Amino acid sequence: MINESLKTTSEWEQHLGSGVRGLRFSQRLTQAELAARANVSLSSLKRLEAGLGSSFSTVIRVARALGREAWLAELAPSSPSISPMAILREAQRTEDQPRRVRHRRELPSGS
Repeated sequence: MINESLKTTSEWEQHLGSGVRGLRFSQRLTQAELAARANVSLSSLKRLEAGLGSSFSTVIRVARALGREAWLAELAPSSPSISPMAILREAQRTEDQPRRVRHRRELPSGS
């Protein structure tokens, strides 16, 4: 078994395609039926199953048609632990404060 972090893009496409094909078989669907259910072209589904590449839109539609939304959830980034808006507000707040204070020197009188 190859270490998953070392798989090439082509190997991932093959792996995903065979997984889709296996799920389709287990649900007793033809390629035409799954393509219609996923609202993708038959040729797009064939390319996906063959591991020849696919658009992300096709992958999403096919995963949803097969009831595998969990696959998509795994791909979604986790929520940021630091709010980008809080960082922006803090930066704006500190911009309003002077960065350094200069005092004018008084020249001696009579000069």
